[in-house]
Amino acid sequence: MPFAQLRNLRVHYQRAGEGRRLLFISGTGGDLRVKPGVFESPLGKSFDLLAYDQRGLGQTDKPAGPYSMQDYADDAAGLLDAIGWQRVDVMGVSFGGMVAQELALRHPSKVERLVLACTSAGGAGGASYPLHEIAHLPLEERFALQMSISDVRQTREWQRANPEAVEKMAAFNRAAAALGSDDPAKAMGAALQLDARSRHDTWERLGELGMPVLLCAGRHDGIAPLRNMEGMATRIRSAQLRVYDGGHLFLLQDRTAYPQIVDWLNG
Repeated sequence: MPFAQLRNLRVHYQRAGEGRRLLFISGTGGDLRVKPGVFESPLGKSFDLLAYDQRGLGQTDKPAGPYSMQDYADDAAGLLDAIGWQRVDVMGVSFGGMVAQELALRHPSKVERLVLACTSAGGAGGASYPLHEIAHLPLEERFALQMSISDVRQTREWQRANPEAVEKMAAFNRAAAALGSDDPAKAMGAALQLDARSRHDTWERLGELGMPVLLCAGRHDGIAPLRNMEGMATRIRSAQLRVYDGGHLFLLQDRTAYPQIVDWLNG
């Protein structure tokens, strides 16, 4: 179980595969123990892939807060230094896309190509759904709401008509929530992440990004709405925007998404 000691943080990471080097930054609550994960995706078969548990999550340290988006970006840069990767491709999904924006803005020399999936810039460009406002809800109620905002087609009526699909997702979420339940700092780390997420804002700085950027959006995403990513495309001069048939989980819903991302990164 590999760990990297950064300046003031011990980070749990995994690395596997062959090909171009790719740093993957996961979304809200990301934990490498959740399976299937990114290493079981097409990315794991196509790249020398590096992924990690962000501060406050999984098996990485959970220091006292508050955390900032700049902290998360500097953690990613520090991990690259610890691994010995000078310049790499980066893919960030959802919250990970917010971290990836900060990483590319604060440490542009480290980022060769940048993929931002189902994410937002914040500020005047629009924020992603305020998940910190629903964190207090009972688990099952929160999952039902998250389904309806993850894909706006999955209304409460849809959920009642598709109990098997709902239970499959709920079982996955329950298993993920149970991981590390014996860690007294887990809830604190998750809350600190949501707090940092609520303050994310790169909108006015997006024009500073000079590397090639691929923006990937789900047409029916209610967490990171398509309009947010369309706005980002107008601010990043090097950006391409691709829209997929799905919601916040379009990477799993649209079979064309991963192959197109792999091709773009290898192009």
